[in-house]
Amino acid sequence: AAASGPRRRRCNKVIFEHEGVFIHPNTEEEGTEPDLLVSGSLRILEKDAEVLVDFRPLEDPVDPSNMLCAGQDSSSVVEWAQCPKEKHQSHQLLETQQSYETEWDMLNAVSFRKRSSARGEGESERSRWAFSVSVSDLRSITVKDEGWTFVILQQKEPSTSLPALHFHQGGSREFLDNLRRFALLTESPEDETCLEVSTPNRALSQSFENLLDDNSFGLIHKHLPDSFPRRTGSGSYWTFAFCLQKFRRDPYVATFGGLSKVTNYIYDALRGAEEQQQQRPPEEVADLLGEVIPGLEINQQEEPGFEVITRIDLGMRPQVTRREPLSADRWSKHLDMEGRVQDVDQLKHEVFKGGLCHAVRKELWKFLLGYFPWSSTSEERRCLQRVKIDEYFRMKLQWKSVSEEQERRNSRLRDFRSLIEKDVDRTDRTNWFYEGLNNPGLTLLHDILMTYCMYDFDLGYVQGMSDLLSPILYVMENEVDAFWCFVSFMDQMHQNFEEQMQGMKTQLIQLSTLLRLLDLTFWNYLESQESGYLYFCFRWLLIRFKRELSFQDVLRLWEVMWTGLPCQNFHLLICCSILDSEKQKIMEENFGFNEILKHINELSMKLNIEEILQKAEGLFHQIRSCKVCVCAL
Repeated sequence: AAASGPRRRRCNKVIFEHEGVFIHPNTEEEGTEPDLLVSGSLRILEKDAEVLVDFRPLEDPVDPSNMLCAGQDSSSVVEWAQCPKEKHQSHQLLETQQSYETEWDMLNAVSFRKRSSARGEGESERSRWAFSVSVSDLRSITVKDEGWTFVILQQKEPSTSLPALHFHQGGSREFLDNLRRFALLTESPEDETCLEVSTPNRALSQSFENLLDDNSFGLIHKHLPDSFPRRTGSGSYWTFAFCLQKFRRDPYVATFGGLSKVTNYIYDALRGAEEQQQQRPPEEVADLLGEVIPGLEINQQEEPGFEVITRIDLGMRPQVTRREPLSADRWSKHLDMEGRVQDVDQLKHEVFKGGLCHAVRKELWKFLLGYFPWSSTSEERRCLQRVKIDEYFRMKLQWKSVSEEQERRNSRLRDFRSLIEKDVDRTDRTNWFYEGLNNPGLTLLHDILMTYCMYDFDLGYVQGMSDLLSPILYVMENEVDAFWCFVSFMDQMHQNFEEQMQGMKTQLIQLSTLLRLLDLTFWNYLESQESGYLYFCFRWLLIRFKRELSFQDVLRLWEVMWTGLPCQNFHLLICCSILDSEKQKIMEENFGFNEILKHINELSMKLNIEEILQKAEGLFHQIRSCKVCVCAL
């Protein structure tokens, strides 16, 4: 027994645990007393390659006839001293009290009288009411609210029915949020209280933060691509890591293997719904495009027929021309006597069509990023900067004044500092602004990132953020202005770096959906090579093409995207533009999984930004004027 204990601890990983969850056993079952509540602990855990929902009662079931609870106003205590003829009244009181879920708690210190088990002394109540069910065996979850929340788990093969879980003390939302890490929960079209459960297999169900956290992989962090996010703290890394043997044998497959799991996880979770895409009604296809590229108005055209299939008639791609960058002289003409920007929409259009000459970037980027309001006067902006200077240096002083003794007891700050120092030392070191030893640009980069940890300590620092700051600091040449512009940029990019990486998941799904609607033949080819969810675009999306383009091209691309024109999610069309340029080579040469990864990776620093922007804008106009048709088969 002693030998088996450690093995169980290694296999079992508790994801979620919440005490004070109740079941109301079926009173018709033999040996079950009326009004019996069974209080227990609800857990989500990983055990032996499965994710389980596990309920374990406390040692004794709860007797509602001898219970204390806080009153409605949380300032009084109600004791239930129940006799048989008062059961009906006390049951009404129970319903009244339970309708204030957030305002009362069971008192754990209350001693409940022992109940005898109708099944005999050899079998405890604890084992009688316990149950454990694999998430992969769940068909649906019904969530209802009757003064408190209760959850009903429905199995795919209901050989035995599971009791409803009553969250009298809250916690239902946290339970469902944690469950979503391992299963896709979608609202049933027939019943808004019912969530349908879709789960991939074990190998694909790991969350983004520990994709390869498996005994079969050795974590080799020194081979980790610099742009991939790494989470520090609590002794764990939120990272993409690689098996040493696989890396030596085939570095490309090893490098992108983790992303393959990401996309297969998403694909398997959504496959059931998307297999019906070719039979979608035209208005649904139009809505899909509208969700990916908000603001589009899609023409819909119906043709009579018995059996129909939805398709998209893109038509010819219009020719698009780019313009010269906005000059300092043209910029000055957009300012009135008090420094207010005139005709903002026209200005944004000029920036989108041609970008900016470097001389005006320092001033105009502050507007594009939202640091300066478009309607502000020159004097108002000077006042704003004075306030922001004070605010910045107060936050900077917070980490500057931490002593070594304090930092030894603050592991998160210590980890943030360590990771920032490593990343700063290798960020854009070939650029004159950051090259050489003891470069003041590196010091500013380090100090801004450390101060951002004080500004947003929940996020702190994640690998890849230095890549987003570097061009901004290069343009601003000012510590305070660079910090606040970086804050504004991070407001847009925040979800990319959060622990659950919801932003990345959403963008990968949107990009795959968009490509599938625009070029089904190419998408089908990629899908046949296990590349249908475009995981090789992960780095493009994470740090907005920072590692794919030359430094000057990154400046041009970012300022164009910051205009918000011609649509939201324009960066997804940029991805499609690059893929459209490469699809002929990929398909004609019959690239497989490994070759696709290698080819896309080798595009870095070989892309022409003006051609990419031109094609991406053309794609937008092509989509906007396309027709969603319903054609007879």
